[in-house]
Amino acid sequence: MDKKVTVVGAGNVGATAAQRLAEKELCDVVLVDIAEGLPQGKALDLREAAPIEKHDATVEGSNGYEATAGSDIVIITAGIPRKPGMSRDDLLKTNTEIMKTVAAEAARQSPDSIFIIVSNPLDAMCQVAMEASGFPKQRVLGMAGVLDSARFRTFIAMELNVSVENTHAFVLGGHGDTMVPLPRFSTVAGIPITELLSGERIEALVDRTRKGGGEIVGLLKSGSAFYAPASAAAEMAEAILKDKKKILPCAAYLEGEYGISDIFMGVPVKLGRKGAEEVIQIKLTDQERTDLNGSAEAVKQLMADVRQFM
Repeated sequence: MDKKVTVVGAGNVGATAAQRLAEKELCDVVLVDIAEGLPQGKALDLREAAPIEKHDATVEGSNGYEATAGSDIVIITAGIPRKPGMSRDDLLKTNTEIMKTVAAEAARQSPDSIFIIVSNPLDAMCQVAMEASGFPKQRVLGMAGVLDSARFRTFIAMELNVSVENTHAFVLGGHGDTMVPLPRFSTVAGIPITELLSGERIEALVDRTRKGGGEIVGLLKSGSAFYAPASAAAEMAEAILKDKKKILPCAAYLEGEYGISDIFMGVPVKLGRKGAEEVIQIKLTDQERTDLNGSAEAVKQLMADVRQFM
């Protein structure tokens, strides 16, 4: 392959993202994790699947960053989930320290790469990665809106019993309970869902989308979603590697767009070989703008909490 993508974190999300990238034959993949043997074992397993899946992408596992040198994209999934007895501040402190180390090391080996951040709390971790790497804002993106929109699309398709391929959905804002799904920009075969569903049913789907991650955590009992997050990261990587100019909802650093500045937040972004090539601004209703501003305030508060550990 003439393209190379590093995936940092060989857990469920990272390993599945490596699988998606390799099986799409988009690039060679380096899977990095601090756990000895883990990335090597998963990489070898994926390599041994290649003859069956019929692709020639290589997957290499490593505990260090030397093997990542010259990567076009670095997908960062590293971090820890909140454990019993762990305070929110403990979680923020640990994941901030992990992100600072990972971003700095990855940037040193691949100074021209583009970062796709998957680690949580996502919007804040994007900012930590940008500052630790010294990268310009165009080369640091967060994977959130693609996942949230996919969830919204899934629920719309289930509700109307139609193909998911016919659905399009837009979700703005921070990654979490304050996200802002936009029903009037969400369609089935070009028809706004506001013409196909009652306001009550739309609100139920919006609420389920906001709580989509928590719903899966509740069902799994331990762990969280990984198939859909991995697919979302891979879709973003594909748009960049192929210079598709594809418009996807991503966490991007805002400097006045939508009247919001100095934070990462989910907005429509044109993705191409240079990363975030343009933030697409759409006209919002007064209520949508109020909701988006509320989401921005939540992200700003989160970022203020993270600052004490940077």
